[in-house]
Amino acid sequence: MIDSLVDVVVGPWPSLFLLLSISYLARNYFNRGLQKYPGPFLASLTDWWRFFDVLGRRPEITHNRLHKQHGDIVRLGPNSLSFADPQALKTIYGLNKGFTKVSTSPAHSSCSNAKLYKSEFYPVIQALSKGERLPSLFSTTDEQYHAELRKCVSGAFSMTAVIQYEPAVDSLMEKFLDQTEALFVSKNAICDFAKWLQFLAFDVIGEITYGKRHGFVDQEEDIDGMIGYLGRLINYVAPVCFRITPSSPWLIQFISSQIGQIPMLDSILLKNPLILFLDRYDIKAFTFPVVAFAKARIAERFVDLASQKQPSDPFPTTTHQGDLLSTFLKAQESRPQFFHHGRVLTMAVTMAVAGFETTAISLAAVFYYLLKNPHCYEKLVAELDDAVTSGVVENRPSGLVSWAESQRLPYSDACIMEAFRLHPAIGLPLERVVPPGGAEICGELIPGGTIVGCSAWIVHRRPEIFGEDVDSFRPERWIEAGTESRRVMEGTMFQFGMGARACIGKHISLLEVYKNVPSFLRRFEVCGFSVSFPSFGLVVVVVVTTRLRSRC
Repeated sequence: MIDSLVDVVVGPWPSLFLLLSISYLARNYFNRGLQKYPGPFLASLTDWWRFFDVLGRRPEITHNRLHKQHGDIVRLGPNSLSFADPQALKTIYGLNKGFTKVSTSPAHSSCSNAKLYKSEFYPVIQALSKGERLPSLFSTTDEQYHAELRKCVSGAFSMTAVIQYEPAVDSLMEKFLDQTEALFVSKNAICDFAKWLQFLAFDVIGEITYGKRHGFVDQEEDIDGMIGYLGRLINYVAPVCFRITPSSPWLIQFISSQIGQIPMLDSILLKNPLILFLDRYDIKAFTFPVVAFAKARIAERFVDLASQKQPSDPFPTTTHQGDLLSTFLKAQESRPQFFHHGRVLTMAVTMAVAGFETTAISLAAVFYYLLKNPHCYEKLVAELDDAVTSGVVENRPSGLVSWAESQRLPYSDACIMEAFRLHPAIGLPLERVVPPGGAEICGELIPGGTIVGCSAWIVHRRPEIFGEDVDSFRPERWIEAGTESRRVMEGTMFQFGMGARACIGKHISLLEVYKNVPSFLRRFEVCGFSVSFPSFGLVVVVVVTTRLRSRC
């Protein structure tokens, strides 16, 4: 009787489940005909392969190994292809360029002048405020929205405009150098240099965005836990590196850095209807701390501006301010229907989320490679000393080097470019979706709907462009290269993205990096250090622990 009941209940379900599973996996394997491209077998069956690869926190190592094993095109998922050939960069990310025309076969008949769009990886990055998403220049998948938003603010991010922020950056960097002297040099104390550089980068962003530093350098602490929270957020969405602490709950460590690999999980975990409802009506706030900080600074600005407003003016003037927030408010005045208050907030939040971690990583990488290569360190210090002696760099008591002076230091430039090459901040391919008509990429007809991308960690290591010693830190390659070779090398550099979606704030990052490296080495000497690569990030976070002494 019981056996009969079990047979009735169980019946054909196990067999049906097995059949459906096999069908699902087979459908994934043969998806869009991508089975012809090599890669891990499990990756061709499910995106969970990507999930567990990122769980290992070193996907760039996996991708590099796979491309060395399989060539320029590797299948990383049922619907994902990674390209290593630098020629793919212009095709996938090119500015206002369509794809090369391909065969007129039905599958590709409408691919002429096609344009790639961002994948569903990017909306995972969007912050929340009052239960609403805040799509930014980086996270939006709407190309028209991106173009309109960028048009409103792009002028504020040109190198010419960014140089105007240099006096404010100088003031903060002097404070940073003085604090380094007081906290570490005078006490012969160990400095967690990577963390210290994070504090600097976040304060620089605050100064440039709001005309007000956050206070990380002054107080030597993570103000309101903002850096910690942003780190957890970045680790959750999986585009850049971050150190999640070993004491974090195991489930957070297991799941948080993988969501970008399976974006639908974000709609279940962080952006499900219940959370959005609770946040919208202030029942339970899920607004990010940096959003709250940005709201407070914007509110302060409006109070400040209201006191200057003339009775006949529909808007208070913003011309007295020299920060990015004033630019955003001017854009709101010019185009209030499009650039409304929510988009002012979006841009202010974007500056914090995107602007500090990648710059801090790049700075740490420069110092890491210099310390691991003492002859390069010594050569750079000698260049700085010679530049001061010859008058190329002014001998300021603070040790500061100006942006203009940094551009006349060829070996410093070479060291920075080489660190950008070997340790780009972004550790995963920047994904795009092939349009419905399909596309030709590096001579291959790629079906519409396929997710494609390139990783800076891969294209920066092409021996035909950078030389056979691509895994070595050798700044001299940038000095020895002829004019044409240098142009090709620079054209392949992908640390800030490429094309219309290139990082809009790259000049702010360059200003900070090019000033900080020579200024710090003018002022201090590293007399002992240790380096670790904690496995808590998508790309490795370089943690440099140092002992310093003054050179001035």
